[in-house]
Amino acid sequence: MNTHRVGRRFEALAAEHLLARGWTILARNYRFGRKEIDLIAARGRTLAFVEVKGRRGDGYGHPLEAITWRKQREISLVARHWIHENGGGWDTVRFDAIAVREVSGGPPTVEHTPDAWRLSR
Repeated sequence: MNTHRVGRRFEALAAEHLLARGWTILARNYRFGRKEIDLIAARGRTLAFVEVKGRRGDGYGHPLEAITWRKQREISLVARHWIHENGGGWDTVRFDAIAVREVSGGPPTVEHTPDAWRLSR
């Protein structure tokens, strides 16, 4: 299976995880220019911009280690555009991360890290 399809499957697992916990998915793969946010989700008055990272196996470290400061900055830019286009009014706006891991012989695990990072203004 190619990496694009694996990534989309990991994003689907992350969305299912959020939905099962009462979140509403407002957008998937939201793009602004060449940059993208994997999931935009809301629960109550909280809006979360969610980056999904996955690994098949343990050879490359924890998936969330791949969310660099540069990626965080890109997500912030896209998030600001989404809020500009769709309106604010949220009590809490945050950046979450979801790690999906697949180890051969077992089911995938999904780990949600709320408020995974913050950006200075």
